[in-house]
Amino acid sequence: MDSAWIWLIAGVVLAIAELVVPGIFLIWLGAAALVTGMVAMGSSIGLPAEFGCFALTAAISVLVGRTVMARMPILSDDPLLNERTARLIGRTVVVTEAITGGEGRVRVGDGIWPATGPDAPVGAAMKIVGADGARLQVEAADARLPDAAG
Repeated sequence: MDSAWIWLIAGVVLAIAELVVPGIFLIWLGAAALVTGMVAMGSSIGLPAEFGCFALTAAISVLVGRTVMARMPILSDDPLLNERTARLIGRTVVVTEAITGGEGRVRVGDGIWPATGPDAPVGAAMKIVGADGARLQVEAADARLPDAAG
């Protein structure tokens, strides 16, 4: 089989793989393989030159693809969908284990989360201002919550 056809088939396979496993990466390699196949079909440049052509066009297509994707970000109705702790910033929570020495625990919904912040007694209302992994960073809230001990 002529190497040009192998490049063309590889390009189509990579494009199909991008549809099956979307990641916005394989499509650029597929494009490079298709370009290499067309160049190889138009001339007999030899296998080492074909690999060089593929490497060059792959690098160019990936850089162009990254540039295009950076200029046209994917907009979402919920940009923090996969950032659980970031979604909590701004919420008021109740201290369930006194924050002493900068560490304690707070109730968020029906869960208890580790927290860091200024010392606060059990039942104090705190506001989430940040997160470090699964540890919430809190500061004193303006008002106490009703039934804060529960």
